[in-house]
Amino acid sequence: MKKYSNNAALLFLAAALLFTSCHSHAPGEADHNHDGEHVEAGHDHENLTEVRLTREQLQAINLKLGSVEQKNLNSTLKANGYLRVPNQNKASATSLYGGVVQTLLVQPGNLVRAGQVVASIANPTIIPMQEEYLTLASRIALAEQELQRQQELTAGNAGARKNLQQAEAELASLRVRRASLRQQLRLMGIAVEQLNSENLVSALAVRSPLSGKVRDVLVQIGSYLDVNTPVAEIVDNSRLHLDLFVYEQDLPRLHNKQIIHFTLTNNPGKEYDAEIYSIGNAFEEDTKTIPVHAHVQGDKTGLIEGMSITAVVSLGAATVPAVPESAIVTHDGQDFIFIQGAEQSEEATVVFEKIPVRRGMSDVGFAEITPLNDLAKDAKVVVEGAFFLLAKLTNMGEGHAH
Repeated sequence: MKKYSNNAALLFLAAALLFTSCHSHAPGEADHNHDGEHVEAGHDHENLTEVRLTREQLQAINLKLGSVEQKNLNSTLKANGYLRVPNQNKASATSLYGGVVQTLLVQPGNLVRAGQVVASIANPTIIPMQEEYLTLASRIALAEQELQRQQELTAGNAGARKNLQQAEAELASLRVRRASLRQQLRLMGIAVEQLNSENLVSALAVRSPLSGKVRDVLVQIGSYLDVNTPVAEIVDNSRLHLDLFVYEQDLPRLHNKQIIHFTLTNNPGKEYDAEIYSIGNAFEEDTKTIPVHAHVQGDKTGLIEGMSITAVVSLGAATVPAVPESAIVTHDGQDFIFIQGAEQSEEATVVFEKIPVRRGMSDVGFAEITPLNDLAKDAKVVVEGAFFLLAKLTNMGEGHAH
């Protein structure tokens, strides 16, 4: 607000000085001065990059001069991106068999551990499988006894070789069936070692495949769940990372283990840190940017996958041509500085020329500049009062618009 008030005051002063300079001639010289002003105006219309000030005007606005200096500034790169969680840190809690949802033990936002039960599924068809698994134990025991008997008979030439082979095949078939059922029951989450005729399991436990936070619960109690429908989605934010989008020309300035400071686009009040761990090698679709990936470090409270962020990458110090930030003014989207030209002794005025520049990094009150026109090494740059010069120049241009 203070800067705005100062700018408004300077605009008012510029208008007042301009008005005074146009009406300060004697009455008898009105025609002469009017013609003179018209010529000067015509000259300004041809060259609206120059401003002439008298010594009195210079003193009134307290204009100060400096130079383009070689400054050691900390270079930074700004980039936009999103928060992401790697696919291996996201999971769906599902059941390998369909059934009716009997219990739900979690809700969105809950923290869960890997292997924790999140729901149970009632499925009557799993009971016959357990029954068969248990009865196979006795059938295998009988088959083993029969095989032993046939071996003894064959050894004493009292039994047919064919009967021995049948006993061997029967025992092998029963063992394969038991191994198959054991694996199926384990995939259901049933502890086959604890199975007996007194504790058959009638409901399947659905467990979380990883530790994390429940993002969504997709079923309700009593609904039928098939194998294609997950019960819940779990996200592990411990591996939350940034996907930054950086232009090709900036890639050489980035490297692994470089620190990034970022804020949430919708909540810039808190700053977070991240460390680059991977730089992409292909352009994003429909853009000229390349993704740069960085692990989020420290406290991740409040961070959710999909949030948009604004990041600042520290690139280290560099010695660059710079001027005080107060020396740079902006008009119609272009940055400018003013330099002092030769003093016009016959008019008792000092000329200031507007020079377009490209602004770079900023640090400790200075900003890097690249002049877009030729600029002498010893050029005197207006470091205070540039806004007044721009205001006067703008008023001159508006005057000729009439």
